[in-house]
Amino acid sequence: MTRRARAAIALGAAAVMAVGCGSGGDDTASRPAGAATASAAPTTTAAARPTATAAARRRGVGLARVGSFASPVYVTSPPGDTHRLFVVEQAGTIRVVRDGRTLARPFLEIHPLVTSGGEQGLLSMAFAPDYARSGLFYVYYTDTDQNQRVVEYRRGRDGAADPGSARLVLEMDDSESNHNGGLLLFGPDRLLYIGTGDGGGGGDLHGPRGNAQNLGSLLGKILRIDPRRSGGRPYSVPRDNPFVGRSGARREIYAYGLRNPWRFSFDRRTRDLIIGDVGQNAWEEIDFAPRSRGAGRGANFGWRPFEGRARYTPGESAPGHVDPVIVRSHDDGNCSITGGVVVRDPAVAGLEGRYVFGDFCRGRIESARLGSRGAFGVRESNLRVSSLSSFGQDARGRVYAVSLEGPVYRFVPK
Repeated sequence: MTRRARAAIALGAAAVMAVGCGSGGDDTASRPAGAATASAAPTTTAAARPTATAAARRRGVGLARVGSFASPVYVTSPPGDTHRLFVVEQAGTIRVVRDGRTLARPFLEIHPLVTSGGEQGLLSMAFAPDYARSGLFYVYYTDTDQNQRVVEYRRGRDGAADPGSARLVLEMDDSESNHNGGLLLFGPDRLLYIGTGDGGGGGDLHGPRGNAQNLGSLLGKILRIDPRRSGGRPYSVPRDNPFVGRSGARREIYAYGLRNPWRFSFDRRTRDLIIGDVGQNAWEEIDFAPRSRGAGRGANFGWRPFEGRARYTPGESAPGHVDPVIVRSHDDGNCSITGGVVVRDPAVAGLEGRYVFGDFCRGRIESARLGSRGAFGVRESNLRVSSLSSFGQDARGRVYAVSLEGPVYRFVPK
């Protein structure tokens, strides 16, 4: 982690996680000699940091506090459930907010199974599309051996999770504590997408090419699976995954070349895929894959040959890599990008159709319109969330911002 990032996090809150941390403890030493730093000149992809405008303020969007929790890292709701919001706490607890009131009883409690702290912990959850009938949901956490696990649970008769129903779906060996990815998300195709980090440390120094560009590794990727048990196997791989049948490639891989895709999302209306990929020592990035072009199927997002649009590792290639649509410089106080969502809540008209995102250290919420030609209309709001760890949506499409310091906020008209 950079000195600037450590200072910003220390000011934000004591003993908090540098979510999707911008770099490992050895990043400066491990950065390849001669790695160039590219300028972020304003283009149609909006590399420059915008300023807040009077017009943006007149649109009248605010943040309403929903509650306060212990190191929250994600929020979501079951499909069709308009009464409950589920809050994921890093140490291993999932809590429920029902009609604005936080329930005393946790939905799930797995503290003894979780290594928590730094970038490790219980990092997200996802409800199966047929959750109302099946009661199935999935969690992503760092286990006591420091490996990353995707585990299936089932709702019990009392409405809470049945802890005895745990079934391991996928386990990924991880020798380092940082860059764990951590998001589970059911896509528009009702399949499970899994964001994984590059394995940690700094500079993706795992093997001759690193993990992110290695199609034989599940790390540094977005995976796509059907998590249901199939023919004695813990999950199945869709036949149309891009690397099915390719020698030496893991069939689960959907997209690659990612350093730490801490948070990504699908636009609820267009089905475009948007990824917030945490950078190394210089650049943070937002990647965009429009539905019209396959929404990222087989896409290479460039890490480690590139960090943002800058060359990171001289002499290495990233075949056909996709440039980010938005980059943010650490020189401006950024340290760890927090990817967000495209707002489709009609109550918040000022942000309709705009992608909201921010940075863990700066905490200032920004928004942009994204399309096949890149990002445009990028602007910085007057809204700020200290230690911005995540964004999320409920079943109504209402959007939330999460602070690792405890508060969870909903975007509301003002």
